[in-house]
This record gives sequence, structure tokens and C-alpha cells, in this order.
Amino acid sequence: MADMNVEYINVFLMAATQVMRDMCQLQMGVGKPYVKPTEFDSESIVISIGVTGEVRGVVLLAFSLDVACDIASKMCFMPITQLDELSISALSELGNMILGNAATVLSTKGIGIDITPPSIIQGDFKLSSAYAKNVCIPLVYDGGKIIELDISLRKE
Repeated sequence: MADMNVEYINVFLMAATQVMRDMCQLQMGVGKPYVKPTEFDSESIVISIGVTGEVRGVVLLAFSLDVACDIASKMCFMPITQLDELSISALSELGNMILGNAATVLSTKGIGIDITPPSIIQGDFKLSSAYAKNVCIPLVYDGGKIIELDISLRKE
């Protein structure tokens, strides 16, 4: 299993914090990155976006249901108390903006990538991969609300 280049982590981390600031008016604190199994419980909402090209793998944004509703509320400028078509669309677009931003930054560094359309996964699940390690970076806002940025990439 290849080790992930820290440069990739930083690009995706910067894209996530910038998009959260610009689109949701949130200042994100960044927790300590760690390697973890890609497992989520029944209360999880996960945006999954594949990465292809010179760097390949998957990037996940994972939320608890209450955090997903809070983020969707900020994006839709109205209270969201349960996930529906509008809120799922907003969360999908959040993933697109973060990965699109990261892809743009990587292209300026001479690294070409493409991203897949986002998939929303809800509930208990586990992803297994021998392809690349999963590095989790907790993003924290409002005194303890957490978004997990899970990055599992390697250069081809």
C-alpha cells in the first residue's frame, strides 16, 4: 500500500475549509489527521466522490445527521430538519465545490485529475481498499460539530 503524499491532503483540506467559509460562512478548526478504517454508523451521512487521473482514489465527507441538516440549512438559507431531495442536492453540490476547487489547485501544480459525480450514502457501512490508506481529518465548527474529511488517494 503506497503512502499518500501530504501535498494531496493539504490541497483537499484547504479546499474544504475555503468552501465551508465561502458557502456556509463557517470557520473550520482542523483536527489532527489520522489513519482510520473507512467505517460509518447508522447515523452517518457520507458524500463520496471518486478521483481519477494522475491521482486516484476516493474522498469522503462524513456528517452526523444533525450536522448534515445544519450544513444543508446554511446552504439553502432555510431551516432543514430532515434530509430531502433539496438538502441532499445541496450536500452533493458542497462535495462538488470542494473537489472541484482541489482539482483546480492540483492542475496548477501540473497534476491532472477528474472527479466523479457525488454519491450520498446513508447508514451503516464499511469501505475496504488495499489501494490506499484512508486519512481522516476532522473539521470542527460551532464548538464541537464535526465533519470528517476522509481522503484515500495515491499517485498513479
